[in-house]
Amino acid sequence: MENRSSVLMGRYELGRLLGQGTFAKVYYARSTLTNQSVAVKLIDKDKVMKSGQAEHIKREISIMRKVRHPYIIQLFEVMATKSKIYFVIEYAKGGELFTKLSKKGKLKEEVAHKYFWQLINAVEFCHSRGVYHRDIKPENLLLDENGNLKVSDFGLSALAESKREDGLLHTTCGTPAYVAPEVIKRRGYDGAKADVWSCGVVLFVLLAGYLPFHDPNLIEMYRKIDKAEFEFPIWFSPEVHTLLSRMLDPDPNTRISMEKIRECSWFKKGPSSKHKKIVVQKKAVSSLGENPSNQSGEAEAKQESVVPTSINAFDIISLSAGFDLSVFFEDSFKKREARFTSRQPASAIISKLEETAKRLKMKIKKKAAGLLKLQGLREGRKGILSIDAEIFEVAPYFHLVEVKKSDGDTLEFQKILKEGIRPALQDIVWVWQSDDQEQQSEHQPQIHDPQPQESQH
Repeated sequence: MENRSSVLMGRYELGRLLGQGTFAKVYYARSTLTNQSVAVKLIDKDKVMKSGQAEHIKREISIMRKVRHPYIIQLFEVMATKSKIYFVIEYAKGGELFTKLSKKGKLKEEVAHKYFWQLINAVEFCHSRGVYHRDIKPENLLLDENGNLKVSDFGLSALAESKREDGLLHTTCGTPAYVAPEVIKRRGYDGAKADVWSCGVVLFVLLAGYLPFHDPNLIEMYRKIDKAEFEFPIWFSPEVHTLLSRMLDPDPNTRISMEKIRECSWFKKGPSSKHKKIVVQKKAVSSLGENPSNQSGEAEAKQESVVPTSINAFDIISLSAGFDLSVFFEDSFKKREARFTSRQPASAIISKLEETAKRLKMKIKKKAAGLLKLQGLREGRKGILSIDAEIFEVAPYFHLVEVKKSDGDTLEFQKILKEGIRPALQDIVWVWQSDDQEQQSEHQPQIHDPQPQESQH
């Protein structure tokens, strides 16, 4: 195994190689500030640019910033030099769930229930943020030091804005044995329903120790998937049998939804309810050593309408001008979003956004804690303009707000941002990030590409 010893950007000491792919290598690393273990994904920028994968990388960053959840691998920081891009992410000490399955075979029903319960919570959260994973499999499910599930690898994920006019996704992706039949047919599919199918295959594998659809001949395997042709092991309980029959329904129109999965008796009670008190991270654990504040799902639900997502210091660093990844790519990436900071409470910011939407004759609705959607009433050049406004709590009475075009024409978004939104919000804005960047641009420090040296130990 490859070993390297280097301090990255003066903050992370790189260690052993954990894995590698076509464009990236992942290293174990340690924060020099707090001693916290992290993983660093090192991406070769030249390879990414030559292969036309720049949008792919930016989409992955955008997605990982959207999906902050206890059972999803956390993105702490994004850094870049002239030749490399670095993702600093949560380190899952327990490794892949696939490795555990390979060693133990099928899991006890109580253990499988725990992982499945955590998986559904994570994937349902992704869907609530308009994100569809599209490659759910045990290799992409990691375990932390406490044995809790962590969904990873959002490289094939799609955003809701990726849908065509028919409202469906059309890119065929995923791992063959876990992919839904409608994805294979390439006729367009609902990302949420396709993820439900993949979750069903995962549950089958956890309880059986083998795949429901398997054949050396890929065409024959696809035929079995298309017909949902498989057999249940005799040790599956009737409740599991019923749930999986509905999840592995080849017809996406009648396949069970995430909401209905929650209502199933096996999902609700399970062999054990110890793990049911979901821990919600109001503050993500970061390389600065912040501890998450733990609350039950019930308490979280009560705060849902008011409390925005907390943001840690490394989030602020990664959003700053010095580490703005968009400067490394020549496109209109920066034109589709804007950010500002405010010293007002979240409730005041929400009220002002609602007032602004009314003034601009736009509909507004709350999608999640601290996330609002403003939507035009008339068709524009590229459909109806839709804008997401997300509030992040940096500290009590200090918030960062991201205003981002989620649908419609970029020029129309820029115009309404400049002529409508910015003037309307001037009473609550402390500073717009773009203004701050213009002031800093002439004084930007040079970032040198770190050259890891081979360890002498």
